[in-house]
Amino acid sequence: MDGPVTPVNASAVIHDGQGRYLLHLRDVKPGIWAPGCWDLLGGGREPDDTSLFDTVVRELREEAGLEVPGLQPYAVGHVTGTDGTLVPVQLFTGEWSGDPGTLTVTEGQLLAWRSLEQLPYLTMLPSTRMLLERHATEHPAADADAGHRPAKTVTATVPPGTEPHIVGVHLVLEQDGKVLLGRRHPDSAYAGGMWHVLAGHCEHEAATACLVREAHEEAGLVISADDLTLVHTVHAVDRPGDRPRIQLFFHARAWKGTPELREPDKTVAWQYWDIDGLPDAIVPYTRAAIEGIRAGRPYTEMGWSR
Repeated sequence: MDGPVTPVNASAVIHDGQGRYLLHLRDVKPGIWAPGCWDLLGGGREPDDTSLFDTVVRELREEAGLEVPGLQPYAVGHVTGTDGTLVPVQLFTGEWSGDPGTLTVTEGQLLAWRSLEQLPYLTMLPSTRMLLERHATEHPAADADAGHRPAKTVTATVPPGTEPHIVGVHLVLEQDGKVLLGRRHPDSAYAGGMWHVLAGHCEHEAATACLVREAHEEAGLVISADDLTLVHTVHAVDRPGDRPRIQLFFHARAWKGTPELREPDKTVAWQYWDIDGLPDAIVPYTRAAIEGIRAGRPYTEMGWSR
């Protein structure tokens, strides 16, 4: 066949103007495009679409209830699927700075903001990563030094005399009477070389959405937020004067996948440990939480002087 192939698919490169991209974590299902990968929102042209612009607008609405004003044609990209097929895609781009946690995701696992620095650690088709890197070069972030949107501040809305807390989420994954722990990289700024449950810090997102995201990013596990149950809370402060932390521990009733080393700069090993034989080198509040869960105690305080 001679001549260029006309695209019949359209996708949206949605960015926040600060170096972050809105990405879609696809389902892990056989026979679908890029299963288990982070990808752009989009899809194929349907008979009622009068143009590929109509296609991308419809896909954004159907997949996420999302409207992005000012979408513009960007380029015709060629993405390579896991089967090696080269597919032309009409790309559109637009700027949006909302909270993905407020969107209704009808396909896939979740939507989340991701920065260029995070892309190498995500499961993603190489062609998609190259596309985003190209877009970032052509559309530099407003704050080029930061490379990402600065953390949202709530100082103006915090009542006098209160202290904002850092929220951490933790996965309690049990199998045959054992709990999954990861050994932190020896050079980690926090708890280097120690064992810890899979965990992460909440961005501007719901705690369960954060844990779903972290489980996939760190270990390749696919978990539904509906299968998570809060089983323990630790209210801790490491040292006097440090920012207090709320550590939420969730038990997963079901999941898909086997733990993988997706972020070897953070975790160097995954291992199931007997709950009665936890390693000596375990993060102290993690041990306290696991012991609290076994005792049926929902809450632990650490580091506070009464």
